[in-house]
Amino acid sequence: MRFRFLSMIVAAALVAAAPANAQRQSLADRVGALEQQANNNQSNMDMLNQLNQLRTQLQALQSQVELLQHDNEQLKQSAKDQYLDLDSRLNRLEGGAPVLPAAPAAAAPAASPKPATAASERPPSVHGDAGSLAASGDERTAYNVAFDSLKAGKYDDSAQLFMSFLELYPNGVYTPNALYWLGESYYATRNFPQAEAQFRDLLSRYPTHDKASGGLLKIGLSQYGEGKVDQAQATLEQVVSTYPGSDAARTAQDRLQSIRLGQQIR
Repeated sequence: MRFRFLSMIVAAALVAAAPANAQRQSLADRVGALEQQANNNQSNMDMLNQLNQLRTQLQALQSQVELLQHDNEQLKQSAKDQYLDLDSRLNRLEGGAPVLPAAPAAAAPAASPKPATAASERPPSVHGDAGSLAASGDERTAYNVAFDSLKAGKYDDSAQLFMSFLELYPNGVYTPNALYWLGESYYATRNFPQAEAQFRDLLSRYPTHDKASGGLLKIGLSQYGEGKVDQAQATLEQVVSTYPGSDAARTAQDRLQSIRLGQQIR
């Protein structure tokens, strides 16, 4: 009887202890969960710190990139300024507006002409009277009418007048000069295909004329104006090799350097 009573007490104690153990286990789980959460928060904090460090480094790199871009733009602008300066000087040397033509040996000395018009002068919109050539009475006078228009910067007029001259005197003493200055009239108004055609006509008909070197030079420059850069370079190199030491060769060499510099800064 006493043994049974003791067993009941022990059983009751065990039953009473079970909720306490469960409570202790539940509390341990909650503490573990809180510790895990704290650990996660620490990990998040570490990640946030790393992110802030990366952001700071990125900002520093962006600043360096901006400085490099600024320096690069300055270098490009400097190179462009040098190119434009060289290009401007070459245009003056080339005669984007024509320089004075040499009179043929058989002709009488010409009066000293006025300086050529600048290459940047705006072409006129009026047209010359081609009929004045026929009324002039002789080749030299007809040539002077066209050339005076060219010197005045009336490139549209001079083109028409030189064309009329060539119709009247297709094989005259001044025909090679007229072909050259007809090409110049087209070149001055940026009609590069027509200019190239006239200079080619000059070379094919008068390959040993003193205007041949300038004609070949202007073929190269006309090709460049048409956007045929590779052909233009080949033609300019031909000028340098065919007419070494000439003004045309020096201008061609300078223009080649200008083209190469322009290609490098694009």
